[in-house]
Amino acid sequence: MISLDLIQRTAERLMEKAAIEIPEDYLDGLKATAAVEDGDLSSFVLQAMLENYEAAKEDRRAMCGDTGCPRWYVKMGNEARIEGGPIALEAALRRATARATHDIPLRPNRVHPLWRTDHDNNVGIGAPEIEYGFEPGGDWIDLITVHKGGLFGTDYRMLFPSDGIQGIRRFFLDSLVAFGKRGLACQPAIIGIGLGGSKDACMVLGKRAACLRTVGSRNSDPRIAALEDELKVLGNSIGMGAMGFVGKSMVVDCNIEVGYCHTGGMQMSVHAFCLSSRRAVARLWGDGRVEYRTDPDWFTDYQRRETVEWTVPQDQNEFA
Repeated sequence: MISLDLIQRTAERLMEKAAIEIPEDYLDGLKATAAVEDGDLSSFVLQAMLENYEAAKEDRRAMCGDTGCPRWYVKMGNEARIEGGPIALEAALRRATARATHDIPLRPNRVHPLWRTDHDNNVGIGAPEIEYGFEPGGDWIDLITVHKGGLFGTDYRMLFPSDGIQGIRRFFLDSLVAFGKRGLACQPAIIGIGLGGSKDACMVLGKRAACLRTVGSRNSDPRIAALEDELKVLGNSIGMGAMGFVGKSMVVDCNIEVGYCHTGGMQMSVHAFCLSSRRAVARLWGDGRVEYRTDPDWFTDYQRRETVEWTVPQDQNEFA
């Protein structure tokens, strides 16, 4: 059984790691982007970002003054058992969020939408968000915290089957131009795209694509993977670079996730992760072991399954 004390201690450390330490995959992607950027101001911004990341890690301070809206993703192996059950788990994550807000510190961004009530700890009605996923087999849980900006960098459009790939390209470019010209996102960023599902599911898919996949990963469908590569190149060809200045470093990577949708539509959402890509992950076992990593490994074959029943692929044994 996984103890609540272990969950809360791990969650508090994850909050610190996400706020301060840049994931290596994103840092490598950013360095590659900086190496080819030739816009003067964009190059200046990229270099300043890289220096800021080093300073944050050395000083153990949050890398950005706007520390975003902390949220949690919890993935559970089918045999996992948690002390006190899911209610106790959620309480532990809320305590960890409140304590980390005070101790790191993080900016307390969460307020009531009407009365502007602020508990000064990023906790309130529906905050922090906690989303769940499950995997066959395994007596572990993965805790994933993401600190994503909560204002802009997101758009949605109802496309139709007749719009096709060209319609996807058009909306993708419309979104990136708006993000850059109006200051609606901090570039460069990982861009997540959700295709299909209902409107709410489409938004979830796009945000997860931005926040829960690493730079360089590709969708398991080779045709979608090719579209990811195409849109990354396209996004960096519009003449905008870091923070909307002239350049060619708008997109560090482009990730697409899909869900089956109504036959008459093709929903699409576009999400820009923060230029810091703040995420941290840990796997917890009942014997007290904790493994920290930066790859959420959320989109497994099981998460993308199309069949009614799940059978383990012949070449995979991890879920057996």
